[in-house]
Amino acid sequence: MMPWSKLCAWCVHFYTALGLAAAGGIAVAISMGTPASFRLAFALMLLATVIDATDGTLARYFRVKEVLPGFDGRRLDDLIDFHTYASLPLLLIWQARLLPEGHDGWLLVALLASAYGFCQVHAKTDDGYFLGFPSYWNVVAFYLYVIQPPGWLAVGVIIFFALLTFVPARYLYPTHRGRLNRWTNQLGAIWCVLLIWVLARLPAERIDGETADATTRLLAWLSFLFPVYYLVMSWFISVRLVLRARRMRAEAQIGERTAPV
Repeated sequence: MMPWSKLCAWCVHFYTALGLAAAGGIAVAISMGTPASFRLAFALMLLATVIDATDGTLARYFRVKEVLPGFDGRRLDDLIDFHTYASLPLLLIWQARLLPEGHDGWLLVALLASAYGFCQVHAKTDDGYFLGFPSYWNVVAFYLYVIQPPGWLAVGVIIFFALLTFVPARYLYPTHRGRLNRWTNQLGAIWCVLLIWVLARLPAERIDGETADATTRLLAWLSFLFPVYYLVMSWFISVRLVLRARRMRAEAQIGERTAPV
């Protein structure tokens, strides 16, 4: 009989693999190309995000790396994340025609940028941050779909975040320990509730060419406060760390010049 510890470890890996099942459902929903199927795709993306946010805690609790050293759960996690956070959301943006005609090529730029980000050795820093924009294209796709900004702005958003993938700024990694991460998780829980509310209100068919009514868009704008908080805090931390590093270098140089020979 399999030892209890190994059984628990394999259950954690199976839980992670449910994100891959969600990815398959997202692909099918996107291929159907209807407002109802897009709503289902976003719901499955949210489910995949919840799994991704919780499987690491379970893996640490059950000491999965120690119990099953021959199976790399992080590799499985990265495989799933690339689809649920990057390739499939970008496919939804194309299928839902959220960019102006003739500008779909920018989605390929975003896809390649995400591939670069996922393949970086230091994509996750030793001090507990993501390095570079962490390919939250599922969030971008959701707000482009619900809010429907002008075409030029939608293209600008795609280009902006694709470029941020190459900028070595630090972004919050909420599943790590820390007071700010706990606060972020609490706000994130409220955000998830708002997202579920918005998803429940999305119509099964377009009404006068619109993907959402005025009240649903208002709720989406309200939920948008959390992504704004996430980005602002991440950029603030990045600037603070850069300034601290410069100050330390300057102090070290002063110390070298004033040191006795």
